Amino acid sequence: MKRVASLMLLLIILLAGCSPASPAPITDSAAEEPISVPTTISTTAPEPRTLTVFAAASLTNAFTEIGDNFEAENSDVTVAFNFAGSQALRTQIEEGAPADVFASANIKEMDALIAGGFITEGATQIFLNNELVVILPADNPAELDSPDDLANSGVKIVFAAEEVPVGNYARQALDLMNGSFGADFKDKVLANVVSNEDNVKQVVAKVQLGEADAGIVYTSDAVSAPELKTIEIPVELNVIAKYPIAPLAESTNADLAQAFIAYVISDDGQAILQKWGFAPAQ
Repeated sequence: MKRVASLMLLLIILLAGCSPASPAPITDSAAEEPISVPTTISTTAPEPRTLTVFAAASLTNAFTEIGDNFEAENSDVTVAFNFAGSQALRTQIEEGAPADVFASANIKEMDALIAGGFITEGATQIFLNNELVVILPADNPAELDSPDDLANSGVKIVFAAEEVPVGNYARQALDLMNGSFGADFKDKVLANVVSNEDNVKQVVAKVQLGEADAGIVYTSDAVSAPELKTIEIPVELNVIAKYPIAPLAESTNADLAQAFIAYVISDDGQAILQKWGFAPAQ
């Protein structure tokens, strides 16, 4: 019995020696704060967004390129364009069409939207100028050489409608030409007009198709259609179109709208516009 008791005592001593030691108290003040270990890592991509830009038809080529560049710099953004005559775009906005940016070919349509509260007064900027030019089919069937030939009998001319900015500018230029080519010059030219189109691109298309002997469009549109011939309109008889741009007051993408406008006005944006025949704002 004494031997068994001795063995049990020895076993108890051995087990006590194998017990884990109590942890030493931590005295480092930094270690007293609990350490938070993240259990997951967020890999959520930015939410895709669409910026809707209403722009004058004459801006189609330049703004398409600007939009591509803007998307390349903002991978989560898609730029959706609506190109049409500025007067049609203004009407669409007034009727509730959602838009973030409006770029007009004249100040009149922008002022109408400001008056209606669709654009905040003082938010607009003139971002480019444009001029007028006469375009002709490549074979020039009417054998036109100067602007005063537009009054020749039998010449088929296509204009944009008077309410379209470029159509209104063209008629202003005819008023100026009356002083150089005769008091009835404008009446003779308008008598030769066979079609009034909804936007400047339609004027270009009619001349390209040979449905007219001439048309008056922006210089930028002639750059976009290099196969056509052109007749320059003298500076003193020309009309300078000023293009304003602004964000819509109710835009749900106000930050993107401002960023897009900033890109249009930047050196890179202006270089693209000049490449397509537009002139810097003055």
